[in-house]
Amino acid sequence: MSNKSILDIDQNIVAALSYLFGPFSGIIVLIAEKHNKFVRFHALQSTMWFLMLMIAGWIVGILDHVLSGIWIVGWILSATFGFIGFLLGVISLVSLVYLIYKAFTGDTFKTPIIGDVVWAQINK
Repeated sequence: MSNKSILDIDQNIVAALSYLFGPFSGIIVLIAEKHNKFVRFHALQSTMWFLMLMIAGWIVGILDHVLSGIWIVGWILSATFGFIGFLLGVISLVSLVYLIYKAFTGDTFKTPIIGDVVWAQINK
């Protein structure tokens, strides 16, 4: 496997850049890179991981909005969903920094839930 990727850039740099803007940069790198499996793994993982976190955030936000109107327990539900939303934000930020670091150092770290799916997809 070559250590170079698109535009003759080091594969670790391109893999790290695929995480920079969440699923958007992952999609761009996935479309641009056709051959380097290391880069494609990180690009697909970035796309799927951050899409999953975005969708979870949307669901939590919708549930918070809908259920906060329930009389008496609405404020408890709103606080709970607010905390869950905060945790999703922290998970997103921490995983962003960690995944950029792992890609930049050349590691193929697999995220929970989707890492094995991405690995199997890239190695078909």
